[in-house]
Amino acid sequence: MKLHFYGGAKSVTGANYLLEANQTKLIIECGMFQGSEEQEALNYEDFPYDPKKINYVFITHSHLDHCGRLPKLVKHGFKGKIICTPPTRDLMAVALVDSARLVNQDAKRKGLKPMYAASDVKKMVSLIKTYEYGQKIKLTNNITFRIKDAGHILGSSMFEMWINDQGKPKKITFTGDMGNPPTPLLKPTEQIDKTDYLIIESAYGNRLHEDRAERKDKLERTIEEAITNKSVLMIPSFAMERTQELLYELNNLVENNRIPKLPIFIDSPLAIKLTKVYKKHHKYFNKKTRYIINNGDDIFDFPGLKFTPTKQESKDILFVKKPKIIIAGSGMSTGGRILFHEKEYLNNPKNIFLVIGFQVEGTLGRRILNREPIVRIMGEAIRNKAQVKAIGGYSAHADQKQLFDFIAKIRKPIKNIFIVQGEEKAAEALKRLVVKKLSIDAQVPKHKQIIEL
Repeated sequence: MKLHFYGGAKSVTGANYLLEANQTKLIIECGMFQGSEEQEALNYEDFPYDPKKINYVFITHSHLDHCGRLPKLVKHGFKGKIICTPPTRDLMAVALVDSARLVNQDAKRKGLKPMYAASDVKKMVSLIKTYEYGQKIKLTNNITFRIKDAGHILGSSMFEMWINDQGKPKKITFTGDMGNPPTPLLKPTEQIDKTDYLIIESAYGNRLHEDRAERKDKLERTIEEAITNKSVLMIPSFAMERTQELLYELNNLVENNRIPKLPIFIDSPLAIKLTKVYKKHHKYFNKKTRYIINNGDDIFDFPGLKFTPTKQESKDILFVKKPKIIIAGSGMSTGGRILFHEKEYLNNPKNIFLVIGFQVEGTLGRRILNREPIVRIMGEAIRNKAQVKAIGGYSAHADQKQLFDFIAKIRKPIKNIFIVQGEEKAAEALKRLVVKKLSIDAQVPKHKQIIEL
């Protein structure tokens, strides 16, 4: 049984693992590389394996760094089954059509062939087979799997796999990205009982989040500051999960009169479409949120909120008097409508740039967060004079303590832990903690490393 690390190794993005067992080839994740130009260039390279020879693909969730190259895999000959939960399927069907448009634009700019088209996304969706949490499914004579709730975003999964490797039973678990409970919408991350091998994320492997209870207070104070200064509050937000969580929090603040009514714009066509998918799959929400919905409250709508799907509606935001809040994609300012607002408003020290998600090294969002005095937006040098604030409690990722506690609760022995989906410093910090306090073998794999289990 061999495990190949073709992405997500010493990197937050590009997750892509090949597991070979008993003549069966499984891909877990087929993510897009994001961040620096060097990272993004990897998206255009050929897969290091033949897509035609892959039997199954497992996708833990619908963020592009986990599924963004899946249509490319199909384009290059994959015809097997894609396994995920129903919400992941529906979210991918929307997000990857949008991604196809963006990768075409990117390819034109770079003079390259596009990775894939909307037709490849359609073909990809036809190969998906969905399963619910908790079902134990026999995949082949030698492989059984079960999906558990990772609590990261709607429909996110961990995959437990039981493999009969030449008469020797082994269990391997892929966590995907793990949640940061308690969250406004989702159920907490499920615990696993036992495993021989664990592939675990480490985006926040060297950090602790601030108290979740404080995040709404910080959001409220930031909004109040924008109102007092009659300024613009810009929030670059991921269209999936983060925007929906923000809507829930803002709905709560407005309905409980904690903030006055003011113009709040969701300026992301993708976020607007994905919010409809969230409404469809409300059975996956936690008990409290389902109770609120069942009592007639639309948690994604409230006075002052305006969705701006068209370009003209987006441009018209400029003429709305301050104070105002603009929530727009992309979450790391790597594209999307947030760029137009940053270009317009970053040079004013009264305005506020609020970061509520992880910013990969090399992205514009990270450069603004690092307070670089000049940032380039759409080819233009812009003075980065706005106030920059960050609320870490909004992260959808488990922090170091949550990751460590998850590992500590697994029954021993664990043969090996592979720490992935984090920058090298974060992954190495989690490894040191696990080895020192739990005396378990752990390693941080290198890109393209192959390990025999």
